Amino acid sequence: MTALGRGFLALVLLFLYAPIAVMVLMGFNASDLYALPFSPTLHWFSELAGNDRLIAATRNSVLVALVTAGAATVLGTMAALALSRRSFRGKPLLRLLLLPPIAIPWLITGTAMLVFFFWTGIGRGLHAMILGHVALAIPYVVLVVGTGLAALRADLEEVAMSLGSTPLHVFWAVTLPLLAPSLIAAALFAFAVSLDQFVVSYFLAAPGVATLPVEIYSAIRKGFTPEINAVSTILLGASVGLFLVFAALTRIGTVERR
Repeated sequence: MTALGRGFLALVLLFLYAPIAVMVLMGFNASDLYALPFSPTLHWFSELAGNDRLIAATRNSVLVALVTAGAATVLGTMAALALSRRSFRGKPLLRLLLLPPIAIPWLITGTAMLVFFFWTGIGRGLHAMILGHVALAIPYVVLVVGTGLAALRADLEEVAMSLGSTPLHVFWAVTLPLLAPSLIAAALFAFAVSLDQFVVSYFLAAPGVATLPVEIYSAIRKGFTPEINAVSTILLGASVGLFLVFAALTRIGTVERR
């Protein structure tokens, strides 16, 4: 790589990660106005421990994201298996209909879900947010798992069935272990989509029940506080840890040597 290429890559990385680095540093800065010079402290993390609203919102976000990741992964995997392994009427149309939810602006999706949930009596609250987040995450799971299924050797399943295995046993003994990296990636994707979701959560949140993005938005309107940097730093560390686990399991970034 030339010096120009390395310089361009460095600028791109700086553009991507500089805001995150500043946020983390300000979470450890003593000044509540982000004044320099930098003075390291854990004061805002201790203040966060007494901020019941932020802690409750974080708990809600993690709960919704975990349930969303589990439900969306199961439902999306079932849909991906049906689209990949079965032939039925309307299959191309169904495959096509899974893509628009990704492209439709979340503002429209949130408005539609709010109207539909009130019309059906579902209402607002954590249960409504979980339903909305699962609906948003399923298309991503179908794409990720579908890509994994496309790269999977179908002849291994055929060999197992030719030796007397039932389709269910083939799925648990052959398909599922080979598909595990894609399932983990899909679950992490669904978790990230849910944890980061603001628009749908804002529309479907009940009074007094909010996720972290909604609570941060409300707090910023009243006045920004470094406690938001502190809780964001904690969530960032947890997210990076999950990604590193996934990278270790799937060997992302490694080059196969022969």
